[in-house]
Amino acid sequence: MAISARHWLALVGFLVLTLGVAALSGAATADSVRSWYPSINKPSWTPPSWLFGPVWTLLYLMMAVAAWLVWRQAGWGGALVMFGVQLLLNALWSPLFFGWQQIGWAFVDIVALWLAILATTILFWQIVPAAGILFLPYLAWVSFATALNFALWRLNV
Repeated sequence: MAISARHWLALVGFLVLTLGVAALSGAATADSVRSWYPSINKPSWTPPSWLFGPVWTLLYLMMAVAAWLVWRQAGWGGALVMFGVQLLLNALWSPLFFGWQQIGWAFVDIVALWLAILATTILFWQIVPAAGILFLPYLAWVSFATALNFALWRLNV
């Protein structure tokens, strides 16, 4: 099936939206990643800092494609509203954790984010199974990030 110019434009829109959140998150973390974050206590299983950028970039791209697939199939609706909710919670985490160094509040946010990702994954899967599958690595990574956030909070209270 040929993809219309309108659909290509929508894909670009979803990419701009998700990568825009990534850029905002990067801006919120830049100074603290170099100054504050290296100075806090971390569990032995903390990944190296260089890993976060490539992983998140790939996840944001997968999120955009998943949302676009759902939009193509079902248009605007509850699944994309939930996508927006999880994207907002995602965008809030970096300023909470890195910008304001509020590890506990960041943990509250990431738990809500995990629940929103789970709901989005289920809704996407029901509409376009491939879109739900594209969300599974994101759910897995945020599961790990939630455990890491909790450990960092406990180690640095």
